Amino acid sequence: MPANSDFVTLGKISGVFGVKGWVKVYSYTDPREGIANYSLWYLKQRGSWIPIKVKSGKKQAKTVVAQLDGINDRNRAETLIGLEIAVKREQLPKLAKGEFYWSELEGLRVDTIDGVEIGIVDYIFATGANDVLMVKKLDGGESLIPFINKDVIKSVDLEDSVITVDWDPDF
Repeated sequence: MPANSDFVTLGKISGVFGVKGWVKVYSYTDPREGIANYSLWYLKQRGSWIPIKVKSGKKQAKTVVAQLDGINDRNRAETLIGLEIAVKREQLPKLAKGEFYWSELEGLRVDTIDGVEIGIVDYIFATGANDVLMVKKLDGGESLIPFINKDVIKSVDLEDSVITVDWDPDF
């Protein structure tokens, strides 16, 4: 999702739970059940974000389940499988200075401290040690850059849409 979008994707509906219309949710939030803290979700249907109220949500074993307003049976819940879940950007909690949501970093240009453009952040993933930027390089290749503040990531400028890194562009 483009960083300038009004919506931030937090997960998707992955299945149904029970017979009373509850849905299983594959959540991108950390912690996973954090997605249930939002009382209003937007589901992407036919290219548009449609608002839906969340009546209840909770962690259920290794997944999250939610009951949505107006979804009262399994058949109706099945029609939602595969739909993306988003919230409006302004619904997200404010972060401290120097902290960023992944969605803010995706799509940013990555330059070295010497001014060499490496490419564009395609997506970010977590490892045990740190987050990693997957950068689509200008030559069509890919570069994995660890998000280690001060050592590798020298600056993040959201206004100019650029991340400056101390990194070998050929790596």
